[in-house]
Amino acid sequence: MFGTQSKRDLPLEFQSQIPILRPSIHARRANLTVKFQDLYGFTVEGNVDDVNVLNEVREKVRQQGREWWSLEANKGANWYLQTTEVKVTPATKHIGHDLPRTFPGHPWLDTPEGHAALRRVLVGYSFRDSDVGYCQGLNYVAALLLLVMKTEEDAFWMLAVLLENVLVNDCYTNNLSGCHVEQRVVKEFLDKKCPRIAAHLEAMEFDVSLVATEWVWDVLFYEGAKVLFHVALAIFKMKEDQLLITHHVGDVISILQRTTHDLFDPDELLTVAFDKIGSMTTNTISKQRKKQEPAVMKELDQRIRRLNSLKLDEK
Repeated sequence: MFGTQSKRDLPLEFQSQIPILRPSIHARRANLTVKFQDLYGFTVEGNVDDVNVLNEVREKVRQQGREWWSLEANKGANWYLQTTEVKVTPATKHIGHDLPRTFPGHPWLDTPEGHAALRRVLVGYSFRDSDVGYCQGLNYVAALLLLVMKTEEDAFWMLAVLLENVLVNDCYTNNLSGCHVEQRVVKEFLDKKCPRIAAHLEAMEFDVSLVATEWVWDVLFYEGAKVLFHVALAIFKMKEDQLLITHHVGDVISILQRTTHDLFDPDELLTVAFDKIGSMTTNTISKQRKKQEPAVMKELDQRIRRLNSLKLDEK
C-alpha cells in the first residue's frame, strides 16, 4: 500500500497504522508450514511454533530426567551394558514377541537396531526388578523414552525412575493392581469434578478404565503422577457437551479417542487440566488410593479363584 516508503517519510496519521497493517512475526511464522519429526519419530506437518514447542518439551524432559535418574544410576557406568548383554530372564521371550508390535512402521524403532535397543532396555529392567519383570505396555513406555532421551542408558534409568519414583507402586506387576487402583481413583475424581459427565456415563454403564491411560511427559516429571489425573479429567471436560448427548458406549470411546489423537495444543490441555479441574493434592490422591485398594485386591482375588476353579473343572 505504501510502496517502498519508510515509516518516517509517511504522514503522522499513517505511521501509527503500520504495526496493524503489517502481519506480526508470530502471524507470519504461524502461516509457515514445515515438515518435522514428532515425538514418535514420524514425519508430520506444522508451523514453526509447533517445532519449537516440541523441542522445548523434549529438552524439559531431558533436563528433569537427568536430575531424576542421577539419583538412580549409582551402580557404575558399565552396570547397564553388562546386565543387558549377558542376562536372560523369564520375560525375555515375551519381550521378543512384543518388539515388532511396538510402533510398527516407525523409521527407527521398527528396525533391527531399534528392536535391539528396546530389547536391551526391557530385559535390563526385568533383571533390575524381578517383581515387575515385564508386562505388556512397558514396551510402549520404554520406546517413547528411547525417542525422547539422548542415549539408550538414559532411557533405561528414566524407566526405572518412572516405575519406582513417579508412578504408583504395582502399576506394572503381574496383576496390574496399581493400574486398577488408579482407574478407580480417576472415576472418583470424575464424580467430584465433572458430575454431569459422570452421571451420564454411569447411566450408560460406561467403564472409565477403557480410556484412562494417557501421558504428558514434561509435566509428568515436574508435577509427578498427579498430573495423569488432571489430564484424564481435562479430556472429559473438554468434550463435555459432546459426551452428554451420547447414547452408546461406542460413541463415548470414539469421541475420547479422537480427542487424544487430535490434542496438538499443550497449552489448551494443561489450562483445562489445572485451571478448570481445580486442585488435586498428592495427599488427596493418596487417600483415594488407600480407599480403593481393598476393593481392587478383593476383586483380583476373586478373579484368581474363578480361574483356578475353571482349571480344576477342565482336569
